[in-house]
Amino acid sequence: MMSEKIRLVLAKRDKSKAWLADQLNWSTSNLYNKLKRDNFSEKELIQIAEVLDCTFEAYFSLNDSDEKF
Repeated sequence: MMSEKIRLVLAKRDKSKAWLADQLNWSTSNLYNKLKRDNFSEKELIQIAEVLDCTFEAYFSLNDSDEKF
């Protein structure tokens, strides 16, 4: 799920996965593997958001109210 969102933002920013890996100081194979497995920590998602000039927001939202945690 996050991998698809990252790909969408990359396309919107007209940037490649190789460019992103370079900006994060990751190997391209490391990024490609993380995208393939959809395996990112919250810290990594925040770093990716910073590089792509966007905001990553992670929270739990109760379905029966507007409360977010």
